[in-house]
Amino acid sequence: MLDKVTMTSRGARGNFSHIYKNLITFILICLPCKLCQAEKMYVDVKTLDLLVDETRLFKFIQIGEYNETLSVTAQIQHPDIVQFVPSTINIPAVEQPNTTAELAYDICAYGRSPGHSEVTFSALPTDVVNLDSLFMRITVMHSNAIYVISYIMGWIYFVAWSVSFYPQIYINFKRKSVVGLNFDFLALNVMGFTMYSLFNCGLFFSKEIQAEYFSRHPRGLNPVQLNDVFFSLHAVFATIITIIQCAIYEREDQRVSMTGRGILTVFGGVVIVTAGLAGASILEWLDFLYYCSYIKLSITLIKYIPQAYMNYKRKSTVGWSIGNIFLDFVGGFLSILQMTLNAYNYNDWVSFFGDATKFGLGLFSLVFDIFFILQHYVFYREHSDYINVKIEDELTYLMDNRYYSGDEAFLVNFWNGDEKKYNMDVKV
Repeated sequence: MLDKVTMTSRGARGNFSHIYKNLITFILICLPCKLCQAEKMYVDVKTLDLLVDETRLFKFIQIGEYNETLSVTAQIQHPDIVQFVPSTINIPAVEQPNTTAELAYDICAYGRSPGHSEVTFSALPTDVVNLDSLFMRITVMHSNAIYVISYIMGWIYFVAWSVSFYPQIYINFKRKSVVGLNFDFLALNVMGFTMYSLFNCGLFFSKEIQAEYFSRHPRGLNPVQLNDVFFSLHAVFATIITIIQCAIYEREDQRVSMTGRGILTVFGGVVIVTAGLAGASILEWLDFLYYCSYIKLSITLIKYIPQAYMNYKRKSTVGWSIGNIFLDFVGGFLSILQMTLNAYNYNDWVSFFGDATKFGLGLFSLVFDIFFILQHYVFYREHSDYINVKIEDELTYLMDNRYYSGDEAFLVNFWNGDEKKYNMDVKV
């Protein structure tokens, strides 16, 4: 009796083992035809630029065959901007699928009107292939010439902004003095560009932060490019050089004001707190970088005010480089002009006015540049470090000018002695 029970138990285990083996065989043989090839569909271009009424061919590529008929359809975000022909690809079933076969299907993209559109793909039946990660970015533009002009403008204002730091450095070196340059402006500037550098370097170099960004924006592009990293780091370097000049050249009693120190303390506190929260994994590092960028934006709004007020109080722009302002104005003007050209070329006025931060900051900087130009050439243009007089007129000036305070310096152009004239402007 025991032997029969034992044999029955062994037979049950044998049957179960047989069923289990068949199930495993089914999973290993049948499912690869459906699942293992799910990620073997792609397009040969992810980004496509078109002109209006232009057509461009690209390929939809399939690696491996299927034992079930599939229908792959392009889901176009804005059908009025771009059209695909055909919009649906029918993939026939194969009785004995070849997992290494490569099949390509031609699709024609036609630009209907200017703009930007994303394209995703879906497949039927839905349980065979998952194409959620497959997408394209299509850009349709009015004119390729406008695109080239916009591209050139981008590099021009990049160079203008990068070079704009050096006229101030040169004038400080030439005068051996930083009198007239506001220290609050410098302090805010170095902190602002440091925050900007942290944001750019973090998003450009850190794979971890990039992963956080793309998890929030799966179909987005990294907003930071190499030229952004270079510009921000170069700006910090140039500002530090100017600060060193402030330490070694004549500066009278100039220093960072209590108001400036208070603002810097608040910003520094925000950086320390958010960095601590990110270090404790309470806050994502990407959010920490966003806080750094907010500080940079805030500083851009206020950093020119101390210098403008100082010029007004001194009734002079001596010591403040107008070359810096001209280059900054050129860069800001071309930046806004580039945004305008792009908005027309891509019919994307929503982004132009919708990006209030970029447009507002650019316009705000232009307004301050114009104000500085007015201060230099209109309001205080007659100010001079020296009063040019002839030697015989000096005593008359001192006696007749009731506004003389004793602080003026006189530059004598010619000295008359023994019927000889010596030009005092010539350097020996």
